Amino acid sequence: MQTTLTPENKKSPLVDLGAEKTKITIIEDNQVIRDNVSRFIRFHEEFDVMETVGSIESFMHLLQIDHRFKTDIILLDIGLPGVSGLDGIPMILEKMPEVDIIMLTSYEEEDVILRALCSGACSYLSKKASLEEIVDAIRIVVKGGSYMSPSIAREIVTHLMGGRVSKATILTERQKEILEKLVEGKSYGAIAQSLFISIETVRTHVKSMYKVLHVNNKAEAIAKYLKGEIK
Repeated sequence: MQTTLTPENKKSPLVDLGAEKTKITIIEDNQVIRDNVSRFIRFHEEFDVMETVGSIESFMHLLQIDHRFKTDIILLDIGLPGVSGLDGIPMILEKMPEVDIIMLTSYEEEDVILRALCSGACSYLSKKASLEEIVDAIRIVVKGGSYMSPSIAREIVTHLMGGRVSKATILTERQKEILEKLVEGKSYGAIAQSLFISIETVRTHVKSMYKVLHVNNKAEAIAKYLKGEIK
C-alpha cells in the first residue's frame, strides 16, 4: 500500500463547506496502516474520521458505551485479533443497519470475497490499493455505488463465469465484458464509452444477459450467483 502522505498528493475536489461531512471509521489492527489511511483521509475536507480501532470487540464496546455514535462508512480489515472482520460484518450491521462497509484487506481468495459480499459488505479493496484509490472508493460508496479493486472484480467475474454457470446460461463475450464492468460499479454511460458502443447497445446486452440468467437487475444477478442459487 502506498503511504506517501504529503498534501501535494491529495486529490480533493471543491467542497461545499456547508455540506455535512461523510463520517468514516477504520477497524484495522495494523497501527501503521490505520494511521496512514486515517491521516490521508483527513486531508480531504469532505470526510471526517470519527474513530480508529484495532478490533471488532473494541468497536462493539464503543457502540455499547456511546449509543449516539454514528458513522456512515466503515473500512474493515479481515485478519483481526479475536473476532475476524468476516464474522464482524453481521454484528456491525445488526447495530448499524444503514452503515456501508468497505473491506480493506490483503485477502483476495474467491471464497473470502464472496463471503464478505454475501454478509453485507458493499465494496472490497485490496491493501495493494493506493491511498488515492481508497479515497476514490469511499466517494463512489457515498454516491450510492460499490467499488472493487480490479483484481477483486476479476476474481468475482471469473467465479460468475465458472462452475456455477450451466451450458444453458453461457454469456456472450460482450455480455461478460459488460458484467465485469457492472461488478466494478461502472455506469451504463461509462461502460458505453470504454467499449465504444452506445448506451442503448449496453442496455440491450444487459437485458439479454438478465433474460439468460432469469433475473431482473444487476443486484439479483450477482446475488443469485453469490448465494449459489443458479447452477
